[in-house]
Amino acid sequence: MKAYVVEKERLENNLRMIKAQAGDTPIWAVVKGDGYGLGVVPLAKICRENGISRFAITEIWEGKALRDAGFIQEEILMLRATSEKEELEQMLDCNLIATVGSQADAVVLNGLAVERGTVAEAHLKIDTGMGRYGFLPTEMDKIVSIYDYMEGIAVSGVYTHFHSAFCSEKKTWQQYEKFQEVLKQITQAGYETGMVHCANSSALFLYPQMRMGGVRVGSALLGRLSCKGNFGLKPVGHCQAQVEELRWIPKGHTCGYGAAWKAKHPTQIAIVDVGWYHGFGVEKGRDVFRIRDCIRGQLSLLKAAVLGRAFYAAIDGKKCRVLGHIGMLNIVLDVTDIECAVGDPVTLEINPLLVKGMPVEFR
Repeated sequence: MKAYVVEKERLENNLRMIKAQAGDTPIWAVVKGDGYGLGVVPLAKICRENGISRFAITEIWEGKALRDAGFIQEEILMLRATSEKEELEQMLDCNLIATVGSQADAVVLNGLAVERGTVAEAHLKIDTGMGRYGFLPTEMDKIVSIYDYMEGIAVSGVYTHFHSAFCSEKKTWQQYEKFQEVLKQITQAGYETGMVHCANSSALFLYPQMRMGGVRVGSALLGRLSCKGNFGLKPVGHCQAQVEELRWIPKGHTCGYGAAWKAKHPTQIAIVDVGWYHGFGVEKGRDVFRIRDCIRGQLSLLKAAVLGRAFYAAIDGKKCRVLGHIGMLNIVLDVTDIECAVGDPVTLEINPLLVKGMPVEFR
């Protein structure tokens, strides 16, 4: 048996750290990606138990799941903008707060709301550099037209998203200043912005002055910030498996595809039925090819080759090295120097977003 185990106490610790950092600023718990792999409803329930009543998602089914689970009065913000009529109809049915990031989004949403005889609540997304959804700061005429002419839309918030809060103070301040200028022009035009928010998890802890009217936290819930420092946060989960088989292999014997590892002496090995399919040893791909990124990638590979990068798991708390390549469905551990038995618990570190092929359990 194997499962991804979430330690509720650690999650609650992270919520305490987040709330202490946010102070009186409202918190949006970002539970996108099916709750970052933990399950949108279980994660949201623990957040609600700890005083958070605002949630942000990226898929309509996540909003439906929350409403069906009893999240009736809570505010739920759809972070993904869309001009697809069917999706917007479902969002209105679920009473989700829409993100409007273009004139096309606004026109379709406004038309549907007027047709239904209702008013759709929406937050305006400003693209200050992320390059995904959102009005450009230079499109003030389009932004103001929503206030001027679209009676079916009630703007209750304006937000942007930082692309480098975890690594570049300069770029983050540049985005923040662009956002402030848009807010200034909206108010100068005689309109209210509603709740303004720009700080994601990294910005919340690195730039407290950017908390504004609200903060959005996602990775911080899991204790997995991209920036340096843990700020009292703790990783909330791990994979729990067990030793499936024990055996000895002779000197010169190999393990795994490509025979990448050869025994220098008789070695006792433990087989564990967790592999790359389940998310172990998997990393996000290198998908940026600027010269400096390519150089950084090559240096990382060179460092691994020189120092001998290795993967590890723990059997009953004792650290064990993975031998050879990680298989699709299993790994081989060196247990020559430890005492263990079939059925002993094995702990493996896996990013919850990459977990599949096993249940998620909250303990």
